Amino acid sequence: MAPRRIIIDTDPGQDDAFAILLALGSPEELEVVGVSTVAGNVPLERTTLNAQMVLELAGRADIPVYPGCRRPMVRPLFTAEYVHGDSGLDGCDLPPPSAPLGAKHGVDFIIDTVMAADPGTITVCTLGPMTNLAMAIVKEPAIVARIREVVLMGGGFFEGGNTTPAAEFNIFVDPHAAHVVFSSGVPLTMVPIDCTYKAVMTPDWLRRLRAVGTETAVQAAGMAEFYQRYGNQKFGTDSYPLHDPCVMGFLLRPDLFQGRDCHVDIEIVSPVTTGMTVVDWWGVTKKPANCLVLRDLDNPAFYDLMLERLSRLP
Repeated sequence: MAPRRIIIDTDPGQDDAFAILLALGSPEELEVVGVSTVAGNVPLERTTLNAQMVLELAGRADIPVYPGCRRPMVRPLFTAEYVHGDSGLDGCDLPPPSAPLGAKHGVDFIIDTVMAADPGTITVCTLGPMTNLAMAIVKEPAIVARIREVVLMGGGFFEGGNTTPAAEFNIFVDPHAAHVVFSSGVPLTMVPIDCTYKAVMTPDWLRRLRAVGTETAVQAAGMAEFYQRYGNQKFGTDSYPLHDPCVMGFLLRPDLFQGRDCHVDIEIVSPVTTGMTVVDWWGVTKKPANCLVLRDLDNPAFYDLMLERLSRLP
């Protein structure tokens, strides 16, 4: 079978970097046709630079990076240096990128790629706020019927939120964008923190990753060790989840994940619960499902997969 063609829309972020590396380490299954960047974990200039550096770390400077939206659709930008460090990729030491940026805006890249491809052949993976994809849908609604699937890391329901009591970071940063996407009719799979909190990275796994000894593995281990410090402070544990790689894990091994089709609404009005993903898990509203919501995963098998795929990179 030909690999699934994917666009990665991202705001790196250490866990975004792991997602990108997992995709690049899986060329038989996933073809990364391009990367669009968005403001989120850190401002756009930095997320763009980080995406370039991660691609070059993996020896894939040939994959173009297209800077997208600098701010959310309606709200001011809220960033997460308190988690990821000032650079967004603290914990590693990567040289400046050598490849030039793509020659179009990230929103136009998404539109042009989807419209040029055969219908149903492009999957969009959103690892940050959904601003670029929402703006693409607003600018060219015809992409909705042509996208194979959108797989997003974002949201939470049973676990509440990780940025406010109700809202997960990616949705909270741009809830209006999420509302556009979730109400568009595009096929959706949501990987919320209800699932990703179970994707626990252990100290033993980190030691195994560093022991691989390649430049990619060593730099990735450094990123993860920095990222883990926030988990140590928040949860009081030496284990912490890597959220965004679960998107690629689902594409590679959907059998490792469990969930159900649900109706999901995005709260955009309440000052208390803005950004909440309201998941009708039990079907009480009788509204038609608009999203596959993942809730569980096989954590040991997921991390074995990620270690094996990262070990393939230089």
